Amino acid sequence: MRLIGPEGEKLGIRPIREALERAREYELDLVEVAPNSNPPVCRILDYGKLKYEQAKKDKAAKKKQHAFQLKEMRYRPKIDEHDYAFKTKHVREFIESGSKVRVFVMFRGREMAYTELGRKILDRVAQEMDSVATVEMEPKIDRRNMSMVLAPRPDVLKKVRIGKDHKTEPKQAEAKSEPEEDRKEQVETDDSVVTSE
Repeated sequence: MRLIGPEGEKLGIRPIREALERAREYELDLVEVAPNSNPPVCRILDYGKLKYEQAKKDKAAKKKQHAFQLKEMRYRPKIDEHDYAFKTKHVREFIESGSKVRVFVMFRGREMAYTELGRKILDRVAQEMDSVATVEMEPKIDRRNMSMVLAPRPDVLKKVRIGKDHKTEPKQAEAKSEPEEDRKEQVETDDSVVTSE
């Protein structure tokens, strides 16, 4: 096997027993880093430290990743104007918070004969959300539902990320700015003002 030392120096091709002895001398572990190469490559290192650093990198990568949450909003073909406006306002809020939204129209009974009403509703929602969202999945019928998926535009996602960064900073600043002994509360009674600490 090809052996690499703790400082990254190449120690050449060595038998397994000699590699294990060297690892014991350094009080470290012998870890196989490239098992498929010919000869296999092993490195002398602290395995616990390696696992810790890998976990740290994975956590940092996961933190940078933006996970989308899929919200749903249900409409009916014979929806009232007020209900439509109320639901559409919530769809906009979901998108502005960075979530994807699955908008669907649910049909019952004979309403299946009038699927064009559902299509008109979905087209109207897409048109009203055009400034903040894009249609990720065009409207399609699945059993008794017609659905489409709206995704936030990149500029909306950027605002969401910036907003999250700014929300964490002020909380830290507020906690440092006001010591507890400086805080006084005034309580008003009938004719006098009582100050309590």
